[in-house]
Amino acid sequence: MAIPTDKELFIKMTVSAWETQVARVTKLIDSLSDEQLMAETAPGRNRGIYLLGHLTAVSDHMQTLIGWGERLYPQLENIYIKNPDKSGIEGPSINQLKDYSSKVNEKITQHISTMPATEWFARHTAVTEEDFAKEPHRNKLNILISRTNHLSYHWGQIVYLSKK
Repeated sequence: MAIPTDKELFIKMTVSAWETQVARVTKLIDSLSDEQLMAETAPGRNRGIYLLGHLTAVSDHMQTLIGWGERLYPQLENIYIKNPDKSGIEGPSINQLKDYSSKVNEKITQHISTMPATEWFARHTAVTEEDFAKEPHRNKLNILISRTNHLSYHWGQIVYLSKK
């Protein structure tokens, strides 16, 4: 068995953390009733349904940032990224959002499984070549790291709904 390079090991650790957080959030969302998902995580805070839409929209956007193609659900950006919860903009149902989330995560998993190790350290699409030359840490793997942290952060909010 070949010993992985440092880069391959770092990629494996990062992908494993991503997969763990996706599974954790999915399990939590699936355990909550529709009533719980419609509740605020705390008084005056976001509702579970909004956070589900937000996480789906942010994960979907990863596809364009990493260069895997277009988003599956670009319409979610206006509802769940550009506007706050309870803005009056009607969004998809809970079941639709769960389906969207599942499809986005499946697509990301497909891309991750075929991405060559060297490609993870290339610049992402939101950074110019000039800026990347000065800041090589602004790479595709860093997008996955930041999105993993983002999932973890919002999991910490959604978990309060399990007590309601």
